[in-house]
Amino acid sequence: MKKVLLPLICAGTIFVSCKEEKQSKNNISVNYPETTKKPVVDEYFGTKVTDNYRWLEDDKSKETEAWVKAENEVTFDYLNKIPYREQLNNRLSKLWNYEKIGAPFKEGNHEYFYKNDGLQNQYVVYKKTEDGKEEVFLDPNTFSEEGTTSLGNLSFSKNGKIVAYSISEGGSDWRKVIIMDAETKEVMEDTLVDVKFSGISWKGNEGFYYSSYDKPKGSELSAKTDQHKLYFHKLGTKQSEDQLIFGGTEEQKRRYVGGNVTEDDKYLIITGAVSTSGNDMFIQDLSKENAPLVEVVKGFDSDSYVIENDGDKLFIVTNHNAPNQKIVTVDAKNPTIENWVDFIPETENVVSPSTGAGYFFAEYMKDAVSQIKQYDYNGKLIREVTLPGVGSVGGFGGKKEAKELYFTFTNYINPSTIYKFNPEDGTSEVYKKPEIDFNSDDFESKQVFYTSKDGTKIPMIITYKKGTELNGKNPTILYGYGGFNISLTPSFKIANTIWLEQGGIYAVPNLRGGGEYGKKWHDAGTQMKKQNVFDDFIAAAEYLISEKYTSSDYLAILGRSNGGLLVGATMTQRPDLMKVALPGVGVLDMLRYHTFTAGAGWAYDYGTSEQSEEMFDYLKGYSPVHNVKEGAKYPATMVHTADHDDRVVPAHSFKFISELQEKQAGESPVLIRIETNAGHGAGKPVAMQISEYVDLFAFTLYNMGYNALPNAPQTKIKS
Repeated sequence: MKKVLLPLICAGTIFVSCKEEKQSKNNISVNYPETTKKPVVDEYFGTKVTDNYRWLEDDKSKETEAWVKAENEVTFDYLNKIPYREQLNNRLSKLWNYEKIGAPFKEGNHEYFYKNDGLQNQYVVYKKTEDGKEEVFLDPNTFSEEGTTSLGNLSFSKNGKIVAYSISEGGSDWRKVIIMDAETKEVMEDTLVDVKFSGISWKGNEGFYYSSYDKPKGSELSAKTDQHKLYFHKLGTKQSEDQLIFGGTEEQKRRYVGGNVTEDDKYLIITGAVSTSGNDMFIQDLSKENAPLVEVVKGFDSDSYVIENDGDKLFIVTNHNAPNQKIVTVDAKNPTIENWVDFIPETENVVSPSTGAGYFFAEYMKDAVSQIKQYDYNGKLIREVTLPGVGSVGGFGGKKEAKELYFTFTNYINPSTIYKFNPEDGTSEVYKKPEIDFNSDDFESKQVFYTSKDGTKIPMIITYKKGTELNGKNPTILYGYGGFNISLTPSFKIANTIWLEQGGIYAVPNLRGGGEYGKKWHDAGTQMKKQNVFDDFIAAAEYLISEKYTSSDYLAILGRSNGGLLVGATMTQRPDLMKVALPGVGVLDMLRYHTFTAGAGWAYDYGTSEQSEEMFDYLKGYSPVHNVKEGAKYPATMVHTADHDDRVVPAHSFKFISELQEKQAGESPVLIRIETNAGHGAGKPVAMQISEYVDLFAFTLYNMGYNALPNAPQTKIKS
């Protein structure tokens, strides 16, 4: 067999080498590239740690480029030999190919909406004219030949005549902002560049606020960014003349800064944060020239933001002394915490509110399922909104003068349907229901509660085809996240339909570290309690096995970003528990994550290796890169990442797979799939998404022993 050759360039010399060819249990030979070790030794509190693959952090080097190419050649050679890969691609493409439409929104005299005809790489923005005609307003599919340039924010001036929109090239978090006449669609001035982690908030029709960092030295994909700044761009002026509003001094140094103008243009609201949890807040009266910034919240012990105002009366959403959040009111003239008055008090369920049509809509999450209550501006409960079923709801937001609102309803087996809602009588009607080649009636979701290692009860929703026999032989994907106060609520994913059609089970537990039960639930999965998240995930797998939904031979674990860390930690702690592991764009080097891009902002959840000796020891104890053991038998693994990921840099994945390929003692393949010209996930073209999911499912099923798709006549591959 022809061996894979990897040219490694070092000190002017080219080395060509490869590892011994391995025959995997499913009869596809794998010949891993040899990854050169170049030891770098760091010392933490007297403990020396060797990093053999530090050189892979250099995303600009020819050596890294050659390594990526060689690894991809091995991976795609393997995937190309899976006999039903093309079948999966054809079926998923057909399932994906249905019209998807977003709820309409009004700007100026026109109504706009997003639509994808089916397999378009990016959603198109349409405008509905006053006479009811629909026309293309912005088509991101024309931004680049490959469809890899995506539309980010879309923000209109107060009168709706001018629009500012941001674009991302190749999936990068760095954006450009283009300013366009909304009537003629002519670009009005030079493009703003080097914008990152930013909204676009207009002040009337004169200009808008946006945020960014100074462009880092070195690689913009991996260099650290830690001082966010808020600017005001006045129309007709150069970006170099933009006014710095906040973040320019050492005293105002924040990793994240946001600026939003209230709907009546009266106040600028500024929030600042040093991590992904907790923020301070300031307001500025825009009706007065050169008005000072007034501090509303001091310090970073809680999360607070202004959701609405009624003149000088501010409505603030906060978890200050309210782990499940509440809404308070305060006079803008005396806005500090001691003057806050409860408007919608905290309850036992987490609240996520929105406003529209002169009302507040409080979405309560009960065991990860939505309930909606409607309130007026005096805090009076108008009604509990009747929902179409058990699942997740989004929307109810709109301008104050809106006469009708829209919301979406979805769960794991029903695609997102848009409803038109009458806020005066509480009635709703279907506005747009997608037509998809998938019969939801053939499937069901069941919520269970299982016990984690320390006795904590964890909810999990399990989805499968009706009539599935619980015999321990069902191919199962266990998906998790467990971090950053993010809640996993029931939602439909097109890609999962093909898994369910093949008789697969899809299970999602609501792990600690998430936001399903408020701040206490989040904090229970952070820093020195991070192991709780992994224990919750392991217990979910053990529940699925003990209840005979599946067995270790038919279990795959999947997660992305922080969920990629979850998968990496679980598979290194319990490699016997699953057959397949699929860590995506994961945070996998826990000793160095905070040195890349905005990684230092994640310290609230993780802590850092420099924080204390105790924290260093804890991180090193579970860091996936540092816990791959020589001689261990790891499950079939396909790490997946992207070369333009500047959120979680691909070096995390590069190092992890290098450790796995060197130390794997089992026969299962350990591969890495590296998407080129793509980022962390946002704006990824549809074609790339389909290709990635097909490869994940094909790899998973093949390594569970299927030589044909499970719903086709077949024999199992012999071990």
